[in-house]
Amino acid sequence: MSGNGETCLATTDASEKDGGRGHKSVMELVEILDLGSDSRPLKEREEDEEEGPEEDEKADSARSRLLPEATALPSTSSNGHANKELRTESIWMTFIQVCVPFLIAGFGTVAAGRLLDEVQVWSVYEEFNELFILVPALLGLKGNLEMTLASRLSTAANTGGLGTWSSWWRCTWGNLVLIQAQAIVVALLATAIALVVEQDFSPSHILLLVSSSVFSASVASALLASLMILIILTSQRLRINPDNVATPFAASLGDLVTLGLLSMVAQGLYRNEVVHVPMAIGLVTILLVPIPLWCYLAYHNPITHNVLLFGWIPVITAMCISSGGGYVLAKAIGEWPSIAAYTPIINGIGGNLVAVQASRISTSLHSNGVPGVQHSSQMYMGPHRTFFSLRQDSKTAMVLVLLVIPGSTLFLFVVHAMDLGHTVLTPPFMAGYVLAAVLQVVVLLMVADWMVRYVWKMGWDPDNIAIPFLTALGDLLGTSFLALCFLITGRSRSSPTNQISS
Repeated sequence: MSGNGETCLATTDASEKDGGRGHKSVMELVEILDLGSDSRPLKEREEDEEEGPEEDEKADSARSRLLPEATALPSTSSNGHANKELRTESIWMTFIQVCVPFLIAGFGTVAAGRLLDEVQVWSVYEEFNELFILVPALLGLKGNLEMTLASRLSTAANTGGLGTWSSWWRCTWGNLVLIQAQAIVVALLATAIALVVEQDFSPSHILLLVSSSVFSASVASALLASLMILIILTSQRLRINPDNVATPFAASLGDLVTLGLLSMVAQGLYRNEVVHVPMAIGLVTILLVPIPLWCYLAYHNPITHNVLLFGWIPVITAMCISSGGGYVLAKAIGEWPSIAAYTPIINGIGGNLVAVQASRISTSLHSNGVPGVQHSSQMYMGPHRTFFSLRQDSKTAMVLVLLVIPGSTLFLFVVHAMDLGHTVLTPPFMAGYVLAAVLQVVVLLMVADWMVRYVWKMGWDPDNIAIPFLTALGDLLGTSFLALCFLITGRSRSSPTNQISS
């Protein structure tokens, strides 16, 4: 019907007896089912942002009156698959589904903070300051690649695009080879930025940084991408919304695995304070040679074809933003070594929550049309629209912000109990840290609310563009706000092995 491939409805006996009334009923039906992807007329869809979810109930009631023997009318999403009707979630259900993965991811970032607190005194980190610049960029790969993958798969699962095992298999191997190519290229560019910032171009430095960053990015991305596919498949079978659980789980192990691989490989190549050149050359060769094959396979997969061609700018730009956060971290660690224990936590919390929100908004948009065709008329950014409107995602945003305060406080006490950061928790520092975390998430959610819709309005897929920018911005904001918190609350300069008492 009207260009969307809906089946025609047979006329009723009543319409045959009364041609005028039957024609009017059919025209009302056509108006309500206009464009096949939303149960309301076009005018009401444009006013959706102001009228709230009550209009959906009215439209559903009207459709049920006109179709007493209603059959499911499939609509098509931007991926060409038949959409499934999205289930409306209560705020309580959203809280439950987000809270558990959020806590798991939070403890993963605590473990990453502990690891960074330990490895910062290793000889390779003391000799190669570029590694501190690489850390946020490589940890940000989970936002650039794995969280983007999770968002794409969640949208496809929620809109009916992964209904068969053949579609799952095609999607799986296509995304695995795509992420391998992207991870290696991004790691190379991040290494180049770190070398330029530190103005150190000695061959041994270049070999160690390239080999360690490329190896950690490649292996971590393969492991995390496989985990994302398994989690979304399991969520689909358990009827859990993957938008709520996939991206936090991507971060729960992402920071720890990537940082662990980077540190171990770098330290392994730096034996007796000398770079092991043959081993470094071997690692680089083994990982760079297959790149053309990964690109060839991704190019010939219809699911990843467009992402391979047009998905580089968001990923590379996000990497540059994360490298800015790495520069801040490198300078801050020189002033406050204990900041290393807190950086992965605040960055992880912000990135996890904004990725959940961006993925949910993207899924909602995909379920109602295609990029550039149907979009909201409200494009401004502000706290009222993001947190206090009648839209479902505004309620979700409030839930996510409310999670930050108890979550950040809990993780602070966990850090203190594990003696990470070697600091004494004081009321000013705790208040400053929680305030920095809340401010970071509030800014990210407002940017996400505007950016996802803007990208959609411009005709691009927000699953491939928005999340890399948002998680990278989270890294930069989180590290900057945390350094400001240390400065204002009077954290003194100290070695990481000394207690600080404020």
